[in-house]
Amino acid sequence: MTIVQIRKSAHASGRDLRRFLPTTRAEMEARGWDELDVLLVNGDAYVDHPAFGAALIGRFLEARGFRVGIVSQPDWRTTDDLLRMGPPRLFVGITAGNMDSMLNKLTAQKKIRSEDQYSPGGRTGLRPNRAAIVYGNLCRRAFPGVPLVLGGIEASLRRIAHYDYWSDQVRRSVLLDAKADLLIFGMGERPVWEVADRLRRGQTLRDLRDVRGTAHVRRKGEWEDVEPSRFVGDGKAVILPSYEDVARDKEAFADMSRRFQYETNPGNGRPLVQPHGEEAVYFNPPAIPLETKDMDELYDLPFARAAHYSYSEPIPAFETVKHSIVTMRGCFGGCTFCSITEHEGRVIQSRSAESILKEIRALRRMDDFRGSISDLGGPTANMYMMKCKDPAIESKCRRLSCVHPGVCENLETDHEPLLDLMRAVRESEGVKKVFIASGIRYDLAERSPEFIEELAKWHVGGQLSVAPEHSKKDVLDKMKKPGIESYERFAEQFQCASEEAGKNQFLVPYFISGHPGSALKDMVDLALWLKKKGMRPRQVQDFIPTPMSMATCMYYTGIDPFTKAPVYTAKEMHEKRLQKALLLYWDPAHHDEAREALIKAGRGDLIGSKPHCLVPPASGKGAMPIAMRRARAERGKPKGRKPNEVRR
Repeated sequence: MTIVQIRKSAHASGRDLRRFLPTTRAEMEARGWDELDVLLVNGDAYVDHPAFGAALIGRFLEARGFRVGIVSQPDWRTTDDLLRMGPPRLFVGITAGNMDSMLNKLTAQKKIRSEDQYSPGGRTGLRPNRAAIVYGNLCRRAFPGVPLVLGGIEASLRRIAHYDYWSDQVRRSVLLDAKADLLIFGMGERPVWEVADRLRRGQTLRDLRDVRGTAHVRRKGEWEDVEPSRFVGDGKAVILPSYEDVARDKEAFADMSRRFQYETNPGNGRPLVQPHGEEAVYFNPPAIPLETKDMDELYDLPFARAAHYSYSEPIPAFETVKHSIVTMRGCFGGCTFCSITEHEGRVIQSRSAESILKEIRALRRMDDFRGSISDLGGPTANMYMMKCKDPAIESKCRRLSCVHPGVCENLETDHEPLLDLMRAVRESEGVKKVFIASGIRYDLAERSPEFIEELAKWHVGGQLSVAPEHSKKDVLDKMKKPGIESYERFAEQFQCASEEAGKNQFLVPYFISGHPGSALKDMVDLALWLKKKGMRPRQVQDFIPTPMSMATCMYYTGIDPFTKAPVYTAKEMHEKRLQKALLLYWDPAHHDEAREALIKAGRGDLIGSKPHCLVPPASGKGAMPIAMRRARAERGKPKGRKPNEVRR
């Protein structure tokens, strides 16, 4: 289909009301529109930039001839904001924003965050809890009879029955609670275009039940006779355990999670059916990933690359990314604590170098661009252009990670396309510095000494963030992360490359506390490893069970969904704080909790002033007298007693 280029009016004066997608009736009239085809309701502030999902989908549909308007962060107590441009002709698209609304609001300790990065001035309270559900019900009131389509990461990761950390319960598919007609999961360009085009051609919602990358509800009498799949490739549906079963039986929940994971490859994924009472949610196979030419076209759309002019305060998330370049999407790492794979998929979708260089020319036209590109990357920067060596193998593969427990022999890990891109970008006119701030997969990077050398010489501003996450093999296996030896080899190579470049540079390692499989004793071992390496981490992530991730399944059920073996998980908030305190052993503010953690782990011998100790002994009247007494008792034990014995 021919792309329609929206041009600036020759008669425009002052503020150009056609620069952004319409947000008001005046902006519609400036384009000569009396009606929208599609209205997008968005939980984030409206930033017309490809890093913001609602803007990306809006521009994508606009380029295909659809009249698209957007309402961002509407007042959810009334329908007034939704109605200001009138009902759309085809459908209302709903997204909670770039983050799950509950994750955006609450921390791992279930405390309210002090800032909303996607709201003007970082202000909180501009979107409701469970925004997809609230907006869905609000739109149903505002636009009776108009199709409602859910999308975005909140809808995508809550599409099946899922454990919700913030309410500590298993919740139904968000599609049911939002009262929407369709749910688009994953990266939505292909499905949303097909839905919009087929509705425009007069098809009904029932006609759209076969769109890949979508889910719909089947009422009583419409799903009971679905024939279950017997083998991969038979084209029939996998019947998941029902919502009622997974809500009352943790083994059923683990079984559901495992079955779901094996149907995420677009090449062989089967439809899924999950009963919810008398109804069922039917999931079509995932959408086909975009090709390079499709990715290029997407990022060549006429974005304003600015926050909407109605905002008087900056949008913090935009300030972070406005001078960055996305090179790819997707991740084949399969880390169990991460939801990127569940949303963006395992197939790497990369842009061409020409497209990226063209975007740099657009960056140069921004008033505040001074020649520094803040990031050249994506979910994992050095997966750019990596793929399976044979599309036929990839289409049949059922492996959940291309790099764990080891790098797959069919994976092409050549860094040369990325190296060529890095050179071309830093040599571009007007570019002074190019940083790579996205994640680096070090088990891949260590296969390319040349990449590490160029990274250290040209693309690091003194510090490079990497994520070893833990030091214990058993815990790393639960995360599907490489062994700590891989990180150590990369660290040595990076240090040598930095020295050779004449630079004093450091790695900033990220670690997770409280991850399933990690007990206090494991965190003690990690703290000892950190001390041995002379590390004092400042970036410690207290594990948050996000919807649909495999680590969340382990957290909730206490079961590894793949081996069915029991998995220990810290669930009490206090123990989660103790685990985190051990990683911050060097910080006096955490010494009291670190001492308590050591005593509970039977390692009171690590409290003291000797070189091998992690924290000093307590001192002063207010410094946890119980921990102090236990620590003193530990030091005063007879020599014949085993070092990990503690009197109770």
